[in-house]
Amino acid sequence: MNFRTTLLGLICCLAQLCVSQNDTIVGSRNTPIKVGDSIIDGRPISTENKIPIEKDSFGIKSLQDLEEAKALDAKWLEELYNNTLYDTIYKTISELTYEPVDYPELSTDTLKARLERLNARTPFNVEYNPSLESVIKRFLKQRRSSLERLMGLSHFYFPMFEEEFDNYNIPLEMKYLAIVESALKPRARSRVGATGLWQFMFATGKEYKLDVSSYVDERSDPIKSTTAAAQYLSRLYRIFGDWDLALAAYNSGPGNVNKAIRRSGGYKNYWNIRANLPRETAGYVPSFLATMYIFEYAEEHGFKPERPPFQHIQTDTIRVKEMISLDQVSEVTGVNIEELQFLNPSYKLDIIPKIEGKTYYLRLPREAVGIFTSNEEKIYAFAKSEFDKREKPLPQLFNQDTKIRYRVKSGDYLGKIARRYGVRVSQIKRWNGLRTNNLRIGQRLTIYPRNPVAPPPQKTGKKPVKIGERKTYKVKEGDSLWSIAQKFSGVSVQNLKDWNDISGNNLKIGMTLIVSE
Repeated sequence: MNFRTTLLGLICCLAQLCVSQNDTIVGSRNTPIKVGDSIIDGRPISTENKIPIEKDSFGIKSLQDLEEAKALDAKWLEELYNNTLYDTIYKTISELTYEPVDYPELSTDTLKARLERLNARTPFNVEYNPSLESVIKRFLKQRRSSLERLMGLSHFYFPMFEEEFDNYNIPLEMKYLAIVESALKPRARSRVGATGLWQFMFATGKEYKLDVSSYVDERSDPIKSTTAAAQYLSRLYRIFGDWDLALAAYNSGPGNVNKAIRRSGGYKNYWNIRANLPRETAGYVPSFLATMYIFEYAEEHGFKPERPPFQHIQTDTIRVKEMISLDQVSEVTGVNIEELQFLNPSYKLDIIPKIEGKTYYLRLPREAVGIFTSNEEKIYAFAKSEFDKREKPLPQLFNQDTKIRYRVKSGDYLGKIARRYGVRVSQIKRWNGLRTNNLRIGQRLTIYPRNPVAPPPQKTGKKPVKIGERKTYKVKEGDSLWSIAQKFSGVSVQNLKDWNDISGNNLKIGMTLIVSE
């Protein structure tokens, strides 16, 4: 009995000791600290004094993106938005010559055999002749790198071209015409004003119901402009009954082709009337046929195209219900502004308007479609609040003293400059009357920075602000720029990128971020 009593007493003592250990922890100075308190540098910090959280009335910061959503590579997008390749192709066609080209990698006999096979499976006349051989070899010798870039872009554009051409019984090989016309640049513009992938003039675009306004130019819309091109080509084929002549008429107009037929004595084969066509059109069809050959036999010639970061099938469209800008879409979805501009090239000011009787669509990567459609009311409310702020006159929005003149350097593009000064691409375009995204090296831009870039430091005796004096945050597992921005009132994803010199969305566990100005 004494043994049981003693054992029971020991158990009670142990239980009481465990409870007392859970209630207190002895610090380095033997000071009891309540469990649940935080300890920083050995000193207790009570959690009873909670910091109030400022509520985001629109809930924009609570929108979530999928982890697999990735931004396009900046250099790739920069390549998409420069016009050098388009200008090069235009000059090549207009100045095309037909002298023999030394290219031993492709013998004449091999070329003849390949053209014969290609001619059997297409309605275009691709029979061998010395002029075509000269153009093919010149392209292979002088334009290899540009053709590889075009082959990469074609993986995005060609599927939508083929679908539209199939609807109108147009030969699918007609997709190569967009390379000759625009180098697959949706915003390409010729010296006479022809615009878009299929280079429609203003009047022709209107005739085929392509909307052109201050906000929108549907000649740059890949699908709508392709539908118009299919309708126009179908009409030209009904007139001439020959796809080569339809191509020539697409470039120079049916009237010039008819004149060439008369001047040649009634011949209707393109190669027989070529000498009587305008100079540019004379090089147009050979350039098209040469491009077709090279794309069809790209593997035999060792081309290794760089595929785009996503395919057309990896994107989808949303009908836009209220006015919204692409940079607002970028802010709420996390998709880079350059990627949105690439997917939505028909919006001239990067603004999708709301106009009575008109329907406009926003194309997004599929990962971002769910975010947008699940939060439409919040997003449109956010966009409206932003537009309401911007409708005030400039002097109320920006202090004239903060205006700067920025000189465009090599490698600059609007998205890069906008991020540097904490403003939107659409604002820069509005301040400078820009209709496109194209910039020239040396061009000067007027910018009203949200956070003006400080001039080079001068020796005034003042101590520079140390990073340690700013608020910082250490990245933990599962963190993203968006989730971190939610933790701090008034901080956006772009703020975090600017303050920490981050270009992408990737974070490393343990890295320290500045989270305040």
